Amino acid sequence: MDLKLLGKRAIVTGGSRGIGKAIARTLTEEGVTVVIASRGRDALDATAEELTNETGSTVTGVVADTGSDDSVANLIAEANSILGGIDILVNCAARPGGQSTVPTLDGVTTEEFNDHMNVKVMGYLRCARDVAPIMARQGWGRIINISGMASRNTGTVVGSMRNIAVTAMTKNLAVELGPSGINVTVVHPGLTRTEATEGVIARRAEATGQSEEIVERQMAEGNSSRTFIDASDIAYVVTMLASPLSIAINGDVIAAGGGVGTGIYY
Repeated sequence: MDLKLLGKRAIVTGGSRGIGKAIARTLTEEGVTVVIASRGRDALDATAEELTNETGSTVTGVVADTGSDDSVANLIAEANSILGGIDILVNCAARPGGQSTVPTLDGVTTEEFNDHMNVKVMGYLRCARDVAPIMARQGWGRIINISGMASRNTGTVVGSMRNIAVTAMTKNLAVELGPSGINVTVVHPGLTRTEATEGVIARRAEATGQSEEIVERQMAEGNSSRTFIDASDIAYVVTMLASPLSIAINGDVIAAGGGVGTGIYY
C-alpha cells in the first residue's frame, strides 16, 4: 500500500532514542524528510546521521526542550525553515515511565508532578500550538500524540494523570483543528522494547534472582498477544496515522500495547 507520504515533512520530538527514534526511522523509510528534537546534542546528532545513512532520507537534529515556550518556538521556526513547511508533528518527548519503582502517594512530590505535566502535557500543547498555524495555512496536517496505557490502568497516579490529560487534549484539538484539514490522534503504547529494555530486564533479573530469559518472558505475558511489542511496532501505527489515508481517524485513541488489560472500551 502506498501511504502517500513521499515528500511530506515531519517533526518528531523525543526523536533521538526509543519510540521517537523508531518513528523517525519508519517515516524516513516512507520518504518523509524529518527533523528530530531532543535535549541532548550528542545523541541527537548521532541519531540524525544514523537514520540519514540508513534510509537515504534527510534527518536533521534540532536541540529543544519541550518544557520551555521559547525553546519550542525556536524548534518550530527552525524546523519550518529547514523543511520548507511542516506536515506532520509527532509529540513523543516525555520523561520515561514504567522503568523504575513507582512512588506511593506519600512519595509523589510537587516538583515531580509539575515536571511530568510541563514536559509531556504542556510540552505537547506547546508544539501543537506553534505548528497548527503552519498546517492550517497549508490546509493539511497530522498531529500524533504518544501517550500510554497508564491512562487506562491504575498503579502510577502521575503517569495516569499525564496520559489522560494528553488524551483530553487530543480530542479538543481534533475538534478545533479538523475544519482546517488537521487530524489529531493519540497512540497508547504499553510495555515496549527500546534501547533501555535490556538494562531493565537485567535489573529485574538481579532483583528477583531469576534468569533474564524468564523475566523477559514474564514481561511479554502482560498483553493478550503474549508478544513483547517493539518500538518499531508503535512506529508502524504512527506512520499510518501520519498518512493522508488516515482521514477517517480523528480525535481518537489507538491502543498499541498488544492487547493490554481486560476492560472493554467503546
